[in-house]
Amino acid sequence: MDGNIVEILMIEDTEADAELAIRALRKRGFANHLVWVKDGAEALEFIFATGAYAGRNAENRPKVVLLDLRLPKVSGIEVLRRLKADEGTKSIPVVVLTSSKEEVDLEECYKLGVNSYISKPVEFDEFAKVVGELGLYWLLVNKLPNS
Repeated sequence: MDGNIVEILMIEDTEADAELAIRALRKRGFANHLVWVKDGAEALEFIFATGAYAGRNAENRPKVVLLDLRLPKVSGIEVLRRLKADEGTKSIPVVVLTSSKEEVDLEECYKLGVNSYISKPVEFDEFAKVVGELGLYWLLVNKLPNS
């Protein structure tokens, strides 16, 4: 993978869910420029090019972030809050893909500026279909500003 191109940043701590999503995106041809991080702290380091990712060019932003809410170290809601509060990253589309069915999570995410909130289907085929459609929409259909 070209280290400068990131189309999808997946923030997911559950390996089985991440692998299923990657497989679904690969099947549609969208996994070539995907970065998978396993906790909120690593996600923030990647996005803002600090810590383990200090050598990364922070200007190379993902086209979409797939964000789980229940993450170790830093919660998904805190990652969303930091992304949407920063002038350089607030326009990056964030899709929450979570097992949470809590209304309070849904409301908080929309208050913070999430672009989409999707409860993970528990059935394998349905989950793969949802993730594939996410890739299609956010990478091919949706238009983002050039900045």
